[in-house]
Amino acid sequence: MRIWRNQTNNATICATVHNERSKKLHFNQMKVALFKPNILMIVGFRGGMMGDLPKRCFCLCLYVIISQMSLPGCLSRSSSTGNVALVDAPGEPVSSCPLRVKYSCFQSSVVHVQVLVSFDTGSTSAVFHKSWTCEPGHSRTRLVNVRFPDWLVYRPDWIIHGSDWVLSCLLRAWIGPDESTGPGRFPGTSVTVLLDIQSPLSRPFKQHQLCAKWDTDFLWRVRRDDMPQCLEENEVASLLSTIYASTGERYGIIKTLQPFRNEVLEGLRIKSIYYPWFAVSLWVLVEKPCSNPLCGLLLHIDSEDNYVTPTMFLTDTGKIHVQVHGDARYSSAFLSSFKVPLHQWCRISLEILGRVATISIACTEGQQKFVSTAEHVFGKNIMLDDTQGYFVIGGGKFVRGIEGYYGPATYYRIEGLPADQAEIDPPPVISKVNITGWFQSCENFKSELFLSALDDSLAVRRSSDSCLDTYTELQMNHSTLNSTEQCMFFESNPYRRQAAQLTKLLSQKYGRVNASAVGRILYALVLRKISTAHSLDVITRVMPFLLQSGCLGDNRALHLASVLYSSGFGVRRQTYKAWLLALLAAQKDWRLALLRLGHMHHVGDLEVTPDRDLSYAYYINIARQTSIDQKNPSPQQTFVELIRLNDEEILKAQTNENHDLFHWLKLQARSGVAEAEQAMGRMLFWGQQGVSPDIQTAVKHYERGAVKLHDPVSMYDYAIVLLTGQGVPKDVQKAVTFLKKAIEQGFVPAITALGWYYEQYEKDYEKAVHLWEEADAKGHPDAAINLGVFYSQGLYPGQPADQFKAYKYYLKSAQRGHLNGGIELADIWIHGIPGRVARRPADAVLWVKWASEQNGYLGTVLRNGLNAYFRGDWIMSLIYYLSAAESGFEAAQFNVAYLCELNSVSLDPALVTQCMLRYYNMSIQAQDPAPYALIRMGDLFCGEQALGRKEVSDAAELYKQAALKNEPQGWYNLGLLVQSGESLPFSVLSELNLLHLHLTDRQMLLSTLYQRCRETNSTDAYLPCTLALFSAHLQSLQLHQDTAVKLIATVSAAVGALSFVFGLIKWRTTPLHQTSQSQTSASSQTQEEES
Repeated sequence: MRIWRNQTNNATICATVHNERSKKLHFNQMKVALFKPNILMIVGFRGGMMGDLPKRCFCLCLYVIISQMSLPGCLSRSSSTGNVALVDAPGEPVSSCPLRVKYSCFQSSVVHVQVLVSFDTGSTSAVFHKSWTCEPGHSRTRLVNVRFPDWLVYRPDWIIHGSDWVLSCLLRAWIGPDESTGPGRFPGTSVTVLLDIQSPLSRPFKQHQLCAKWDTDFLWRVRRDDMPQCLEENEVASLLSTIYASTGERYGIIKTLQPFRNEVLEGLRIKSIYYPWFAVSLWVLVEKPCSNPLCGLLLHIDSEDNYVTPTMFLTDTGKIHVQVHGDARYSSAFLSSFKVPLHQWCRISLEILGRVATISIACTEGQQKFVSTAEHVFGKNIMLDDTQGYFVIGGGKFVRGIEGYYGPATYYRIEGLPADQAEIDPPPVISKVNITGWFQSCENFKSELFLSALDDSLAVRRSSDSCLDTYTELQMNHSTLNSTEQCMFFESNPYRRQAAQLTKLLSQKYGRVNASAVGRILYALVLRKISTAHSLDVITRVMPFLLQSGCLGDNRALHLASVLYSSGFGVRRQTYKAWLLALLAAQKDWRLALLRLGHMHHVGDLEVTPDRDLSYAYYINIARQTSIDQKNPSPQQTFVELIRLNDEEILKAQTNENHDLFHWLKLQARSGVAEAEQAMGRMLFWGQQGVSPDIQTAVKHYERGAVKLHDPVSMYDYAIVLLTGQGVPKDVQKAVTFLKKAIEQGFVPAITALGWYYEQYEKDYEKAVHLWEEADAKGHPDAAINLGVFYSQGLYPGQPADQFKAYKYYLKSAQRGHLNGGIELADIWIHGIPGRVARRPADAVLWVKWASEQNGYLGTVLRNGLNAYFRGDWIMSLIYYLSAAESGFEAAQFNVAYLCELNSVSLDPALVTQCMLRYYNMSIQAQDPAPYALIRMGDLFCGEQALGRKEVSDAAELYKQAALKNEPQGWYNLGLLVQSGESLPFSVLSELNLLHLHLTDRQMLLSTLYQRCRETNSTDAYLPCTLALFSAHLQSLQLHQDTAVKLIATVSAAVGALSFVFGLIKWRTTPLHQTSQSQTSASSQTQEEES
């Protein structure tokens, strides 16, 4: 930022000011106040006035005193004093400036030349002043050497210890009667030049003529790079840089702004709170009129949940409602005179200067453009503190968003709209995604499709030169193609012809058919075609039908086409087309498309930078729907299970209604095994382990376990369905009876459920919270979420609403695994609690992502993929898992890569490598990646076929992560790297506690790695790890053969010597032992004879 000086010719300052007076000044450019007949005060100017003002400039207070303003000349003349002018005045401060001053006097006077500096604190200081006497006579010129201080001209260095920020610098001259007279105290002649001031760290270094001491020079050179640098900070904030698909619900993109780090910018922002000067620009595409009185466009909400400056809504009539907040706690609003058109990208711009607001709209559709502007003046002052509260693009807590799309949004914090706003070309991202192009092509396709069906069903005879009926011709008379050309284009497209034949057949069979029905049938035909194929080449052939199905309203087709274009399976990868199709499906509230866009903006893509706030807007939508879906089970939903195709144990546990495992469990349940009743009820109610959902049958198992077996789990489950009426008529009293019986057996969830009964049916809040406190103390997540809701809504008996206490209970509930607890925790972390809880958007996204991935419709897609895998249909399994993988589900990403690996013979080798690299890489980004994925990614980095080069360090890091998960293959592969001569990074050895072996023998490190591989207690890995360890020992012996031979010889000699000594000793001691033994025998014999 710099101060701008409007000066076209330094030699004719007076003429410049005089000429500028003739220009027309508007309210948003300059305010002019005439205080005296001969004094013009310019109290402020902004960017965009007087020609080519730059965008960034300070709000200045510049007094230009002009005597006899009607004089056309440069010199100002006074009958009592004289006149003065500056010739060749400098444009900016310089160290020494020779200045020529032209003056004349009509009486004895004093001429003054002064440099006056003002600071942002409001103080002023004269840094140069020179005066001399002037006697009456002819005009004269005097050369004055004006010297500016170094701290105003140069950057700080070893001599200039500090340069100061300066708001303005004026070079002025005047004539007064004496030396003490200032320019404003006497109606004398004066002239003022505004100099251009640079920021201290933007000024040049001074070339000093002095030589510094060696120590001073050394310190200066060392610390030169550590000197404070000018903070690069933009006054323009991007609230949204891409496209957001809005479903018209209470979800939007939440953004907060921080104070400027730059002291000057922050000072300007604070000063403009009570006299705001800002602008905002927002692109929107409205699909349907607002269904409520107001729909959110841009909301600014303070800490007390009030709408403050600036807030914009779209009304149900299509006009824009602008609302501001004043300093006296009042709000004011106005409506635009124009309406926002449908199905067009429009840029809405709002600029406010003080009390004056200007709102404009610029729309574009092809070559046609629409521009309109409205202006409003508020009756009172308004306030704007953009660091308070938060901004929302779209819907918020209290208002829905539009049904359509939000485009790039820019907020100009302390400046007006830029000059290029006159151009209304859409931003590049809007042009590349091209939503309006899709709409136009889709409408053309539907018109052609149903015109053909209508013609066939009505048997309308057409003239030879037209393929359309008269009514349709009138409808399409504005099309770029005439009827004959449209007919030729339709007949020449085989894919459209086949869709038209299908539509004709349906219309002949049912008499009337709508677009959505045709779309559903097309999608079903596409899946059938893929399921009978033997290669991915079929995707190229069915892709046109998939797009047609999406055009006709099948959101599943849009999502599947999007993931295929994104992954490049069977079609050329097209990022923007994939993005377009995902936006179309997400705007129609298709859950997997919302999940996909949330994931895409969370991790980023080739054309998309990560945006956690935008990602949250998508995730919170499907997370809230997941909470509702779980309360309303349906056959279209299946419990989400994390199943990887390489996990044989989990695969063996999968069953269905015809499987032996299911029948065995059913037999066990009938035999009175409580755990079997629980398992049967759970599988049938939620559709787990491959069993189709059957709520009525599940309730029978709950009832049998509760009534006959007196199982507390079954009693609780049965009581819940009795309370909610799911699969059984509602019976509250019977439910309470079973809950109390379950509590008697110590089942904690029943305590929470009984509290819910007292809250819902008895309205006894004290009894409810007492039970919930008891259950919460025992660690139940439902109790914690209920207490959090009570504190949040002020329902806790004897306690006011307390959002912070609610936050603590939400946190406990989320940590215990409660879905709604995670959602409410994320809501607090995305908004924050002023003074108590800071915003944590990164963590908020993770919680709503976790909640979103428990959606039952996602579970159905995963189950379909697993069933196709069991049937041996790897292509359909790949398609289903791909649909979930591109939506960010880790297990699906793993399974896509695993399927590519298993079917490498049927796929192109390059595609197999690309598939494994892409989806194993996605999989290991999860918080708890599978060890197998880490191993395979490490193998890809080790091989040159994936990246064209070996990345040993990355491979070792991945193997290390697998080893720390007690995966024997990780230790084994690290050993292979060492055995092949590679060096492991220090970080890897350190985390494995093997850094001490780095400087020792390589064979010792190798043996240790294989030893740890064997110690993982894996039955399958024990033998190969043992063989590798034995091989390592043999290699060690081979490398140290000479040493080994000498060692063996020495040991053999030592053993031989010891054996000889031991034998000698034994030989010498044996006779003595025998002699003693014979003497003893003889003595015994003599005694016997004597007796």
